Amino acid sequence: MLTTPLIDSIVATALAEDAPWGDITSEAVIPATARASAVLSAREDGILAGSAVFASAMRQVDPATTVSFTLSDGDRFLAGDTLATVDGDARAVLTAERVALNLVQRLSGVATLTAQYVAAVAGTRARIVDTRKTTPGLRALERQAVRAGGGHNHRYSLSDAVLVKDNHLAVLTAGGRDLGEALREVRARLGHTTHFEVEVDRIDQIEPVLSAGVDTIMLDNFSLDQLREGVALVNGCALVEASGGVALETVAAIAATGVDLISVGALTHSARALDLGLDIRVDTP
Repeated sequence: MLTTPLIDSIVATALAEDAPWGDITSEAVIPATARASAVLSAREDGILAGSAVFASAMRQVDPATTVSFTLSDGDRFLAGDTLATVDGDARAVLTAERVALNLVQRLSGVATLTAQYVAAVAGTRARIVDTRKTTPGLRALERQAVRAGGGHNHRYSLSDAVLVKDNHLAVLTAGGRDLGEALREVRARLGHTTHFEVEVDRIDQIEPVLSAGVDTIMLDNFSLDQLREGVALVNGCALVEASGGVALETVAAIAATGVDLISVGALTHSARALDLGLDIRVDTP
């Protein structure tokens, strides 16, 4: 889903927000002929994500600005490492600086947190997947950052797959309607390529949900013992996704129950922006 036009569109919106009528500080303080060389450096360890976004911010302010990254998205770095160099008109570099940094710090934070979750479940069958709990307008960027961290993406939007959650079930089974029968009718209305997932919060829902021929069953806020029981009941008839109560401290134990997927909203809604800095040297002719 992440294309150059989409990156440029998101960055253009951010730049318009930050400098709607130009950067009056740089225009007042920096000589029009000044050139700047800058280094994007890491002030803590992490995983890089958002290099194309950083470059887009610099080049949209001034297409003549050159940006050279020493690493690619998904690469690890250490505190003190140089991640990129920037050369261009000083006013332009200073105008783009905040937007470029905000985005690369945010996305690298997502990638770094994702990598920690992925490392925690190494050796199990479980995949770490994101959710739709993304920053409005930044979903494509944040989900690319999840991939840079070694994670996987859930459905991109409400238009991509059927995921029947607790509130859907409450409406669907209103009046005592049989759960399995209702879901079988849903399955019959879906195209053969449409992925069908249903969330359950009780063990006794698993059998009727499976009878509908679902592709994935989400076990929401199950205890570890319940997850193991759920995996046994599904017995390979569908993918099993664990959701709810997932943290770095708990994810390894959840993965050990045998689930196929672990969805983690924290990857995008709670990731801390990494401490990256842009150190600028301005040269005046």
